[in-house]
Amino acid sequence: MVFPAVFLFTVFLIIPTLVGVFFSFTSYGGFGEWHFVGLGNYIALFNDPNIWAPYGFTFFLAIVSVVLVNVLAMGIALGLNANIKWRTPIRTIFFVPMVLSALVVAYVFTFLFNNTLPLIAQRTGISSLATTLLADSSTAWIPIVFVTAWTSIPGTTLIYLAGLQAVPKELYEAASVDGASTWRQFRSITMPLMAAYLVINIILGFRGYLSAYDIIVAMTAGGPGISTMTVSMRIMGGLNGGDFAYQAANSLVFFLITLAISLVQLRVSRKGMTL
Repeated sequence: MVFPAVFLFTVFLIIPTLVGVFFSFTSYGGFGEWHFVGLGNYIALFNDPNIWAPYGFTFFLAIVSVVLVNVLAMGIALGLNANIKWRTPIRTIFFVPMVLSALVVAYVFTFLFNNTLPLIAQRTGISSLATTLLADSSTAWIPIVFVTAWTSIPGTTLIYLAGLQAVPKELYEAASVDGASTWRQFRSITMPLMAAYLVINIILGFRGYLSAYDIIVAMTAGGPGISTMTVSMRIMGGLNGGDFAYQAANSLVFFLITLAISLVQLRVSRKGMTL
């Protein structure tokens, strides 16, 4: 029963990965002849001044998105878990972004940021928003983070809701009898019991944001210049542009960095949950 999964995992992941590692030590451009160059691609990678900007933006996007998404998702989950009127219809509205294509959402918001928002800003006299944020290298990241959060919050909220519903109501009732405030209940009951769900969302979110691609392609294509280009976009652009071996080396380095971060997160989370 395990064999089909192992077979597919090997054919579509292990073998392509090994092929990529092999070609990272060659001059292969994706076609034609090639020869071994040893560590030449890796040396060129670390000496390439244009490679660090995508790495910097990728980690910046991942950190900002993780913080923003988890803070907002936790607040929304607390609200949706409360005993409010029309709770079920409101939950449905909040989870609509989960069923929409991220690419379609990105194109829609690109139109809004390029046309609707500047028009509203001009009519209301807000000069700072009169031109599209996507055209300025210092502000282009804001719409990207906004759309990334908009598409990610529902899934993160769903995990937090599952955790909140698993917290025994008797704990809150006992805390209320003892005179604990809402903030004290959140700090002393909710957060400790939600630690595992918080760790899951942080690890899954950070790993997902490191591979951000479709939303940025639709909104800025990595521009202006390369100010919003991620590592994934840099790799894909090189693979399709006849720079296969160099980007294979880039892929391996990025994989090792991501793996190291994941292991650190897992170790820290395990240590934190045992305290």
